[in-house]
Amino acid sequence: MTSFGQSPDGHEARLYTLENSNGFRAEITDYGGIIVRLFARDRKGRLGDVVLGFDTLAGYVAQSPYFGCIIGRVGNRIANGQFTLNGQTYTLAKNNRPGGIPCHLHGGMRGFDKVWWDAEPFTNADGGGLRLRYQSKDGEEGYPGNLDVSVTYLVTGDDALRIDYEAQTDRATPVNLTNHSYFNLAGEGAPPVLGHALTLNASAYTPVNAGLIPRGEITPVENTPFDFRAPHTIGDRIDRPHEQLRFAGGYDHNFALDARDGAPAIAATVLEPQSGRLLEVLTTEPGVQFYSGNFLTGMLAGKNGHVYPRRGGFCLETQHFPDSPNQPDFPPVILQPGATLHSTTVYRFSTR
Repeated sequence: MTSFGQSPDGHEARLYTLENSNGFRAEITDYGGIIVRLFARDRKGRLGDVVLGFDTLAGYVAQSPYFGCIIGRVGNRIANGQFTLNGQTYTLAKNNRPGGIPCHLHGGMRGFDKVWWDAEPFTNADGGGLRLRYQSKDGEEGYPGNLDVSVTYLVTGDDALRIDYEAQTDRATPVNLTNHSYFNLAGEGAPPVLGHALTLNASAYTPVNAGLIPRGEITPVENTPFDFRAPHTIGDRIDRPHEQLRFAGGYDHNFALDARDGAPAIAATVLEPQSGRLLEVLTTEPGVQFYSGNFLTGMLAGKNGHVYPRRGGFCLETQHFPDSPNQPDFPPVILQPGATLHSTTVYRFSTR
């Protein structure tokens, strides 16, 4: 554990290193539960950092577009910053305006990405782990109920980073937790990710309106630019004249994953052909948000002075579907008192 800088209010951030015997390692801070660095080997055996971010805490506090952080209480967008639960309407911050249409995004003005987590490092036979805990108070960011959250990061012996989420509440409340790492398998700071080959185990997706809110439909991907059931490069169809791509400026869509049985199953694979790095994403979640870094502007200077261009990284955010509190036909996200939310996602690396 090392210091990662101080926040404006004098709180010292800590950086924890989790590593296995192969040298695969993750560096995680207790501010926002952020994955600051993630080192995986290329086909020549060379370690490289494959996530975007900043060298110090100051960058994350000042300007981060959710690099590497825990997202909650509800990940993704909620239409008009409102939902109704048990006859009561709850009003949330409208902190995002895609297409000029206000909505609530990623938990609000101070979501889980901007809070301090209680951190407990540990080791086991596989490698290093870090357990993070946070209590979100009743009314925080407009949400009901005291919510106790635990997020456990574990580096495993097969070069994977496993993330286990748990949550309990004393009042019914929506919960949708995820991680928002931006990957570039050629290495952070490398050119845009358009040449990465993506496969998604999803036969359907949830089309959005101009405000990037799902319309309520679960639509087959067949014969659309959203069909990644066989590998396609991210850039292959990203600029096609398609309404959905125009709304988002590329991909920023939820994919409905094919049959789940409760155990972590393959949701996505991504191959970067030059380095040979292969990322497999396994999850228990019903959906994954594929985001192609459309809103990166080329104005952020990240780690090692690298300026991150548009589409300089991609995200695969495992999740329940966006706007689920307002969408009765989507998998529910309401956590009830006495129940425990369990969710697992694994980012596993190899080479080809």
